[in-house]
This record gives sequence, structure tokens and C-alpha cells, in this order.
Amino acid sequence: MKAFTKLYGVAAAMDRANVDTDQIIPKQFLKRIERSGFGQFLFFDWRFLENGDPNPTFELNLPRNAQAQILLARRNFGSGSSREHAVWAIEDYGIRAVIAPSFADIFYNNCFKNGVLPIALSEELVEELFRRFQSNVPYRLTVDLEQNRVFDDQGFSASFDVEPFRRHCLLHGLDDIGLTLEHESKITDYELRH
Repeated sequence: MKAFTKLYGVAAAMDRANVDTDQIIPKQFLKRIERSGFGQFLFFDWRFLENGDPNPTFELNLPRNAQAQILLARRNFGSGSSREHAVWAIEDYGIRAVIAPSFADIFYNNCFKNGVLPIALSEELVEELFRRFQSNVPYRLTVDLEQNRVFDDQGFSASFDVEPFRRHCLLHGLDDIGLTLEHESKITDYELRH
């Protein structure tokens, strides 16, 4: 898993509440056995028209959102099923942080295990970010996990909370396997003795 320390990037805004995992990655794309390659299917039913052409009105298809690494969203982002593929698709697409007033619990937990930082800010602060997004093209944000702060170049700044263990894991790029491998010498010693 890639470490997350500080990110300066283009923000895309998805002005929709209750975006669920079925919309993030539709079920027909869950047949892959590896974690990579899901980005091409992110928001598939919204990103593409029935004939396969990109939907010119969908948020992530707009030129101003090209190369977005930060997603602004509304409340209850990631609701629905427990599929980890939703976070895999977001990360594979290139988005490393999602900012919303609230997240579904399972999606929120899956983000930390897959190198994506979910940032919960108040409705008022998220509304201010959407307002600033409309006034700045492209809109760039800095997400600083070392300082637990998100800010822009025009004076916006907000702090956010992340549970210390999850913060440690993201800062050091440690997923469950990485955490286990930190104890590799002890595991090897145990195996050699038995």
C-alpha cells in the first residue's frame, strides 16, 4: 500500500448524497481476482452513455476534473454493500482522498486498508469547499495527514480527526499484511524453533 503523507492535487466535486458502492463499482465488474484495474469501471453507469461513449455531463468527465486526486462529496458516501472493490476502484482511478460530511462505516474502514484517506468535515465546511470549487478552475487542495489539515491557496483551512492507529498505518503505507511483516523476524524465529 502506498503511504499517504501530504497530497496537493486537483479536487473534483460530486454534488450527490448517499452515493453507494453499487454506483461506485457496479456488480458486473466484480469478477476480477486482483485489486488493480478497477479504476476504468469507477462510476461506470454514470460515466458512460448506453453506447459506451463518455457521458459529457458526468462530474469526473468534465475537463476541469481531469487528473483529480481528491473527491468532494456529500453525506453518507459509500453506503450500500461491503464490497472492498469500491475503494479499489477509487484508488486505481487515482483518487487518494475523499472529503464528505459522513461516510458509511464499512466503506470508511476499507479506505484506510487500501491507501485512501476519508476526511469527514462538517456540512458547513463541505458546503464552503463546494462553493470554492465553483469559483476556482481547477480547484486545488492540499491534504496534509501529518498535520491533520486540509487547505487551499485562497485561505481555506480545516483540521480533521483520524484515529491514531489508522493515521500511523496510512503515513507508513501499512495494510494488514504490512503490519504483519513488521514482525517478520519474530515470526521466522518462532517457525525455526517449532
